[in-house]
Amino acid sequence: MMRFETLLIANRGEIALRVMRSARRLGLRCVAVYSDADRDAPHVRAADAAVWIGPAAVAESYLSIARILDACRRTAAQAVHPGYGFLSENPHFARACREAGIVFVGPPAEAIVAMANKSAAKRRMQAAGVACIPGYCGEDQSDARLAGEAGSIGYPLMIKAADGGGGRGMRRVASRDAFQAALTSARTESEQAFGSREVLLERALEQARHVEVQVLADAHGHVVHLGERDCSVQRRHQKVIEECPSPAVDAKLRHRLGELAVTAARAIGYIGAGTVECLLDPGGECFFMEMNTRLQVEHPVTEMVTGLDLVELQLRIAQGEALPFAQEDVEMRGHAIEARLYAEDPEQDFLPQTGTVALWRVPQRVRVDAGIVQGAQVTPYYDPMLAKIVAHGATRNEARHRLIAALRETCALGVVTNRDFLIACLAHPEFAAGSAGTGFIEGSRAALSPPAPLEGDFLRAALIYYAEGPRAVPGMQLPVGALTQAVEIECDGMRRKLQVRRDREALWIASEKGEPVSAAIRGRELEIGGVSVAFDCAWTEELLWLQAGGPMRRFREVTLAPGISASAGEALVRSPLAGRVSAVLARPGEVVKRGQSVVVIESMKMENHVAAGVSGVVEEILVHVGMQVAPGARLAVIGARQAVQA
Repeated sequence: MMRFETLLIANRGEIALRVMRSARRLGLRCVAVYSDADRDAPHVRAADAAVWIGPAAVAESYLSIARILDACRRTAAQAVHPGYGFLSENPHFARACREAGIVFVGPPAEAIVAMANKSAAKRRMQAAGVACIPGYCGEDQSDARLAGEAGSIGYPLMIKAADGGGGRGMRRVASRDAFQAALTSARTESEQAFGSREVLLERALEQARHVEVQVLADAHGHVVHLGERDCSVQRRHQKVIEECPSPAVDAKLRHRLGELAVTAARAIGYIGAGTVECLLDPGGECFFMEMNTRLQVEHPVTEMVTGLDLVELQLRIAQGEALPFAQEDVEMRGHAIEARLYAEDPEQDFLPQTGTVALWRVPQRVRVDAGIVQGAQVTPYYDPMLAKIVAHGATRNEARHRLIAALRETCALGVVTNRDFLIACLAHPEFAAGSAGTGFIEGSRAALSPPAPLEGDFLRAALIYYAEGPRAVPGMQLPVGALTQAVEIECDGMRRKLQVRRDREALWIASEKGEPVSAAIRGRELEIGGVSVAFDCAWTEELLWLQAGGPMRRFREVTLAPGISASAGEALVRSPLAGRVSAVLARPGEVVKRGQSVVVIESMKMENHVAAGVSGVVEEILVHVGMQVAPGARLAVIGARQAVQA
């Protein structure tokens, strides 16, 4: 270990900014790296120096060990902090740093290797006496062996990529009949994401809790844990809401979890900050699942409860310092909950979204870790997380209410986000009671969906469209004394006809058959019929993005637009998002059924299956593997008239 003065952060976005905050408090000079897509990103502007490392594609920029080390050489950086994701768990990078005489702010390469492969890690943990989820983690990867082991484990079970993470290469299998298709899909996704087809099988623990333990270890033999975090609220096997401590863990269980985590860390000679992930079954049994040999996205909830700065401790450990406290000195005060704000559409199976953040405002009374600013472009190249919003309270309920209020104040217009979905999760009785397990979102989708727009929503949109002032659409104002104007507005597939009239006193708005009511904009408030509500709005092309006391809505003025036939174009398969074609699953002349996957689009590290909207014969495939596509791009043509029975 060595002292260092210049730190290069081999990451981007909010984690790069987060590392800089702690590094600066220690007096370190900070160097950023950036791709073409991040040239104007906040982490670039915040650094003391910044180095371009390549095009937007991850493999040619943030995953390029040679380019990162060259950036260290050019800026005289003596240490590298990898953040999370990208190179943070790459043992080749850790070794390359060591060979170049650069301090890697993380565990030794040997510890990363020990936990990099989930199957090998489970075998090592079993040898150390750590309880693991029953399953198969052997080296024989033949279809016959895996199918046989699956039968022995029983259904439902989980297939997991042995070299993976982040939910990629993971499939839940409910029955023997579905096993082979799920295995093929998991292997394909794993190979594309991690370069490996190896998988392991585990018993699916129903109604389980995903609980992880934060550990810290120095080079002097000291290992401590900082309590647990509950990460059970997940979609697509990825975390959405995390909290510390877990509402399912009492003092006795916390002690057991802590012992398990410390034993796991000691077994591999761990140094630095790491996380041991476990599953709790309804009976209170805890099982080792995997170890993340890096800082976690959700580390702020542990910091807010313990009062410790995990990044500062990482940097001190990397410089050879001993931990400044013992296990008995760790205290947990109050409760903290974190919500991840993603650019994704919960109503389209959480598909990642792209676009321009036309309006961005975050609350001031809670912790917000963000890597974007107003006007930022959300691209398909990187993870879709926009920010982490974290609230702390003396009790869990206090923290929950503060987080709900903070999310209501959060404004991210111009790109679809999961803000309203997060609010619904936090307000749901099951989450409020502290009983939400890993199946919570899947089992509560209907209750977590936003309500349909109301008449008042359309009236507010009409007011913004036609009121005088800077918020009005240019050229759309009605002159004083105009006759009543008929307008039509669309939102969430619904259309409403409205009447708008202006006289010398006010603007009047009415639904098609309703009585006219006065309407006005006063500052940041919309007043209709004497009732005011605070609002935010932004324009992107023809869309009005409106947040006014409820869910965010997107409106389109369609008064002069032709009617849209529901059947028009349904024989076209279009991409719902921007991304790269990773697989084409159908060929011309093939008969497909409605709902059958035709093309797979990879975007923001996730595979997204695009299905046929009708049953019929594939007439044409319009894309190929490796092709970049935009939202709405034509992928395939299906001859609906030749439809077969669905």
